[in-house]
Amino acid sequence: MTGSPLEQQHAQPAPLSQPDLGAARSLGAAEAFASALSLIWGVVYGLGDRFFGSTETEFWSDPLLSLWVLILPILLIWACALNLRSSRIASAESAFLTAQLNQMQTNALNHAQTGTAGSGASMVQKLDEIAETARKTETALATFHSIRMETNRPSAQTRPPPPPQDEQGALALGTTAEDMTPPLQVDQFIRALNFPETADDEIGFTALRLALQDRKASQVIQAAQDILTLLSQDGIYMDDLHPDMARPEIWRHFAKGSRGREVAALGGVRDRSSLALTAARMKQDPIFRDAAHHFLRRFDQMIVDFEETASDAEVAALGETRTARAFMLLGRVAGTFD
Repeated sequence: MTGSPLEQQHAQPAPLSQPDLGAARSLGAAEAFASALSLIWGVVYGLGDRFFGSTETEFWSDPLLSLWVLILPILLIWACALNLRSSRIASAESAFLTAQLNQMQTNALNHAQTGTAGSGASMVQKLDEIAETARKTETALATFHSIRMETNRPSAQTRPPPPPQDEQGALALGTTAEDMTPPLQVDQFIRALNFPETADDEIGFTALRLALQDRKASQVIQAAQDILTLLSQDGIYMDDLHPDMARPEIWRHFAKGSRGREVAALGGVRDRSSLALTAARMKQDPIFRDAAHHFLRRFDQMIVDFEETASDAEVAALGETRTARAFMLLGRVAGTFD
């Protein structure tokens, strides 16, 4: 295999061919056989009506009964034929979906193995390309169907700018490049933690780009992106969890170091299948385990700083994001809330 890990990570997978549903929906042997049987029965009925229709037999003298004798067998024959046709179509679609799922899992595993190669600048450039492509394509992307309450929040507070880095060159009059970057607003940070809803979610992509330009925010977002990708390999998606949402004061207690029963509500994930799959993978997969612990550390550090300046409404909104749901799931499995 040639190419750098970054090139392999962004390589486009070979598209799957669509299932041949046209052939599955076309007339097959079952439909031909049903047509032949219907024709034979029509001939038999016509001969019976010709030879016995003029008699005084009760069977042929009743028009309604004789009509049912003609129609009912034909209906039964075609009901069986259509059932077989539906089975063919379902089999073709099932085979395609199975192949597509296998390819998605393979691509996700390759992504996890190559790691988070590339700097924050390359991530921002990639997001710009995705947002531009999303405006011009009608290709269906994996969407997150979530229902969140719209909360009227006051003017968003701003996060304090991170301290200047030694490696960043100073601009004129001693101003660093990081000081020139506008501070990340709280509502944008929360929106980035939930990730874009669809390919056309320009607000979500904008918030994600801005968050990736912030040093502290990009750390937790990249860690969340990695763990969500790994969880999706086992069919675990945050929109399917529906955990018991914790009150803002419980998040604040956790940020201040409380553990045990006081913050047990943060482990409100009740999906037994997701809990079992996550626990098994934590034990068996060292890559997943390292990524999970890295994510838990980043989120823990983030919530400590976030809680100090955020309002209760903003803390509640953060708790409803996909990143927070992943933290609740992994935290319960890892015993973080004990």
